[in-house]
This record gives sequence, structure tokens and C-alpha cells, in this order.
Amino acid sequence: MSRLPAFLLLGATLLVAAGAFAQSENDVYNKIEELHGDAAGFDRPLRQLVQAMRAGDAEAIAGLADYPLTVKANGETYDVENAEDFVDNFDDLVTPETRRAVGRQQYGDLFVNSDGVMLAGGAVWMGAVCEDDACETSHWAITAINN
Repeated sequence: MSRLPAFLLLGATLLVAAGAFAQSENDVYNKIEELHGDAAGFDRPLRQLVQAMRAGDAEAIAGLADYPLTVKANGETYDVENAEDFVDNFDDLVTPETRRAVGRQQYGDLFVNSDGVMLAGGAVWMGAVCEDDACETSHWAITAINN
């Protein structure tokens, strides 16, 4: 058997496999709605986060987080207690690489599971945070940052 047909077979297999993992924005929306509800409410905080990361706007990012916020940075894990603590330590908590990666986030590239919505390959997680014990109302917030 010549190498060319085997190479073409491998290439075709990879293309089919890549297509199997591709998802549309509608697929992502439906997965968010299925697992967390309020997929429509996710759009605004996501856009705000992407824009704030592009701009390096620590205050805007801090305002989108749920506290205490777990942040992994510099080989350490931090429990950030409030927005002021986040802003004061922003450069140590959110690397330029994370800011760039989240700033380029596309909706169709989000990963959704029962834990929440993963941005930039796990650099940031967002989730629907309950506002009361019965969880009758919730809001979308940053729940973890992993540099």
C-alpha cells in the first residue's frame, strides 16, 4: 500500500472528527439553556467580560465576579474576598495572556458543562449564581479564574 492513500485516509478521518466537535452558536446557547437556564441572560455579562478583558478594566471585571472568588495564579490559589481586593491585586491575579485569550473569546468556542461556561480554554469560568436559597432568581458571574 502506498503512503499517499494512507495519508489521505488519515486526513479525511481528522476532518470528519474535527467536524464532529464543531458547534454552532445555537448549539452553545441550547446547552447553556439546558444545563443552567437563562441563556439569554448570559449574553450581556459575557460581552461585558470580553470587552473588559480587552481593555484591562479591573473594576469592570471585578463587578462581574461572585465572591469569594477562587483565582489560580503564579502557582498559588487565592480566595479573593471582594471586588476591592480583586482590583487592588488585579495584575497579580489576571495575567496578560488570560486577558488576551478571554478578549478574543467567540461564543461558538465556549465550553458548557454542569459546572458552568468555560472561556479561553479554562482561563475563566462563569456560572449562574443563585440569589436566594430557593434559587428562584440567579445572575451570571465569574466563578473562577485560572491563569
